[in-house]
Amino acid sequence: MLKKPAFLAFYLMSLIVSNTHAQNQPKAPKKDHILETHGHQRHDPYYWMNERDGKEVLEAIEAENQYARDYFKPLKKLQKILLEEFENRIDPNEQSAPFVMNGITYQIRQKKGKDYAYLYILKEDGDSLFFDENERAKKHKFYDLGDWNPSPNGQLLAVGEDFIGRRNYTLSFRDNKTGKYHQDKVENTDGSVIWANDNQTVFYVRKDPTTLREHQVWRHKLGTSTEKDELVFEEKDERFYVYISKSMNKQYIQIASYSSLQSELRFIPANDPTKAPEVFLERMDGHLYSVECHDNGFYITSNHRAKNKQILFTPKIPKHLDECIVVQGHDPAVLIENMLVFKNHLVIEEREKGLTRIKTIEIETNTFEHISFPEETYNLSFAYNDDYEGEVLNYSYNSMTTPPSIYRFDLNSRKRELFHQKQLIDPSFSPDNYQSERIWAVANDGTLIPVSMVYRKGTDLTKAPLLLYGYGSYGITIPDVFSATRLSLLDRGFVFAVAHIRGGKYMGEEWYDEGKFLKKKNTFTDFINCAEYLAQHGKCDPYKIYAQGGSAGGLLMGAIVNMAPHLWKGIVSQVPFVDVVTTMLDESIPLTVGEFEEWGNPKDLRYYNYMLSYSPYDNLREAHYPSILVTTGYHDSQVQYWEPLKYVSKLREMKLDENPLVFDCNMDAGHGGGSGRSVERMEIAQVYSFLLNLEGIEK
Repeated sequence: MLKKPAFLAFYLMSLIVSNTHAQNQPKAPKKDHILETHGHQRHDPYYWMNERDGKEVLEAIEAENQYARDYFKPLKKLQKILLEEFENRIDPNEQSAPFVMNGITYQIRQKKGKDYAYLYILKEDGDSLFFDENERAKKHKFYDLGDWNPSPNGQLLAVGEDFIGRRNYTLSFRDNKTGKYHQDKVENTDGSVIWANDNQTVFYVRKDPTTLREHQVWRHKLGTSTEKDELVFEEKDERFYVYISKSMNKQYIQIASYSSLQSELRFIPANDPTKAPEVFLERMDGHLYSVECHDNGFYITSNHRAKNKQILFTPKIPKHLDECIVVQGHDPAVLIENMLVFKNHLVIEEREKGLTRIKTIEIETNTFEHISFPEETYNLSFAYNDDYEGEVLNYSYNSMTTPPSIYRFDLNSRKRELFHQKQLIDPSFSPDNYQSERIWAVANDGTLIPVSMVYRKGTDLTKAPLLLYGYGSYGITIPDVFSATRLSLLDRGFVFAVAHIRGGKYMGEEWYDEGKFLKKKNTFTDFINCAEYLAQHGKCDPYKIYAQGGSAGGLLMGAIVNMAPHLWKGIVSQVPFVDVVTTMLDESIPLTVGEFEEWGNPKDLRYYNYMLSYSPYDNLREAHYPSILVTTGYHDSQVQYWEPLKYVSKLREMKLDENPLVFDCNMDAGHGGGSGRSVERMEIAQVYSFLLNLEGIEK
């Protein structure tokens, strides 16, 4: 723990902070509302804020937004400086690595002054514009291209687009020769679309109109009315979601039903799209599996009696796993994260001691080789690979000091070459100017928690402010990646770090299990312990620790600021999931039922009491809190806007300090923030200006 003077310094600082921002703070009206569960009553005077589009709700949001505008007005100059740095560092005409789909080479390009991307087809006789997101985004305040998929013969294009930010996509179909769109339009989908091999039949996923759960797979034939579309599969268990894909060898349409704890796949021959789907392996409690198709059979990734997963092979659809051959057995120290199957090679993405590596196996000889990098921390993953017959693997490499790179690895010769790397246009940038390292912090129970950190060489770490980022839910591992915008913090003396806390899978499946259900508090205490450890070991100034997280990471922010408010100088909480108990009791809200396998079901008294013990909204109390910035999107379908709105309103009422509490609701955005490059960078500049201002940095 930090020594007592740290708390006293924080307390005194909070007393002498200017009360400028404390004046004219929004004060939302309170309305008595009692929520009763298991005979226990909770008083929620801000429950009324869930009345979407209600007059009082909109007034409350506007009052907060006006307060935020007033707060950030003096920081506009700093934000402008930051935006200019971003512009001078990031190529406005940035291009992706070329990639191949169905034998056609594509490239995504940005253009100076344009918010959205252009998609080009690359040919020997010249490149041609294939799709223009900017044209499609015209007249819309929000635009997101969820998916685009050309037909196998390249003559047609299917696109899934969201014009609101609620992740509810409309499917449209274009004739690539004429550029004209068909009359066929499908609403209320997840944005994905898969073509059968006849170039006329597509499969898509519909969402439940209330919960937005992806629950149905439909089949549509171009040129026919969508009213004649056929329901192919419906998932009635509300814990499960569905998604669709196509095997790399183009032989099967795959329908996956999945929850956090189990999965089930169905196959439809891509050459016979009207055939009824066939179950591959029936769902079984606790069994998660995926399948990659080969001409000779099927490769299965399964966690059956193999917590970190194993790989099996079967020449036909099996009746039971015992019929399958073990290709790679279970290793308690190695997590299998992903798999690709080429005609002659099997490629596996693994994680050991937190670091990813790629294993390539020649199917005929069973000889293998590992691809890895000799750095303390990095991110290695598959890039786009579409050629089942091919002998080249594309993979992506990235680190906290190195811009994203695409490598091509010859599966026969075992030679690799750098194919593409993002370049910064700032001539002064060099990866050698920055240092990354991995620290192993000690948790309360003695567990070692990995922390990846990066800073500019020459920084006096003992005096450096620290921005500690965390998530720690759903088994998601936050990758250690490069950020061109983050350099603006590092160059001003900040240390940036990611705490790989329990609840993710950085250290394997057990790491996830130790941070969910009735062990969720490990996630929060791990994060606190990481901050304390870095401060105690001279990796930052102990009085200048900031924390950032979004969504479930926003839950993390709410929990750690309640548990250790004295430790943080500032908090950035983005689209935060903070009203845990109320949300998890409302099954009409998107995601709720499926989330029971992550947090537990509060209708069970054990889970109710445990959730109540850490829910940020329910545990706010009269105390001195650090400076806090909370952001959200009005159309957020994953964490509804009213959660952070209620949280901020109650926090204003409870906090005893005069530190800034700023709430910013983007009325044209969803869970991922606003759309377009310029809006994204403005949001980053706003966060950075908030942090830098608290450090007294004006330039």
